[in-house]
Amino acid sequence: MLRPAAPGTGVIAGGSVRIVLEMAGVENALGKQLGSNNALNNARATVVAIQSMRQFSDVARERGIPMEELWK
Repeated sequence: MLRPAAPGTGVIAGGSVRIVLEMAGVENALGKQLGSNNALNNARATVVAIQSMRQFSDVARERGIPMEELWK
């Protein structure tokens, strides 16, 4: 499970999840490994999660609203 964190928090995650997030350049995130303790499976799941992330501008475009509306 990955969640955004407040600016300045840093990467709070364990094991391979932390390594993958730091290598991807993520600065503030909270991570929790659920289910498997296998480091390779957790690293692969983290890579898939990072690849599925979207930008605010993409979400706003899909919804057909200005980007400022997403912050309300």
